[in-house]
Amino acid sequence: MPVRVEETSSSSSAPSQLSGENSSGHTSPPVCTLLTVGQAFSGTQNVSSLQKDEAWRVNVRIQEAWRVNVRIQGCDLDHGYLCGTMEALNVPMADTPVVTFWEGEIVDGKNYTFFTGKWEASSEDDIRHWTKFPSFQPLLEQLKVDGGKSLDLINYRYKFMRWKEQYFVNVGTDCGLTIAGFYYVCFSCTDGSINGCYYDPNSSPFQKLELKSTNEGRSGFSFSSY
Repeated sequence: MPVRVEETSSSSSAPSQLSGENSSGHTSPPVCTLLTVGQAFSGTQNVSSLQKDEAWRVNVRIQEAWRVNVRIQGCDLDHGYLCGTMEALNVPMADTPVVTFWEGEIVDGKNYTFFTGKWEASSEDDIRHWTKFPSFQPLLEQLKVDGGKSLDLINYRYKFMRWKEQYFVNVGTDCGLTIAGFYYVCFSCTDGSINGCYYDPNSSPFQKLELKSTNEGRSGFSFSSY
């Protein structure tokens, strides 16, 4: 969602969720049925901005909660790719809901890793944001050892992603909002909940995105594996 422009443990002790083993010792990958084309999510993003208090002649940080709807429009798990739209419903400065198109990278150890390597995000920025998610903590020590190469992310019950908004769908770039940053995202395969943390060096840090899956009808497109 666009934001307002402002002037430990070792791998041997990791939880069984990492390998997806059941009580009989057999691997049983979790079914991520909610990470599919057409799936819709709704929730909020907490946004903070600086506004001038004319009485005291100082800048005051204001917290807002914007209502957000997200829909997955395309998904290619083999290549670690997905895309969709994000709609912000109650943006104070906009006369209409603001819709953006985003593309996502799924951290799977094959196509993408936990290290972004672009969008002005350093490896320190990556770790600082990923560790905001409790489900990332069991992975941290192994990430420090080998960069996460030995982690079984395919069978982990959480999917970590980066979402980057590409363009505004229904408003112009002069709308007073920015899509310069991107989201660190944690998706639960169990209940379809999404937690995100927005990163943009020029915006307020750690803006939180919280979404739940909805039961709306599905529409979108998938990609054939080849």
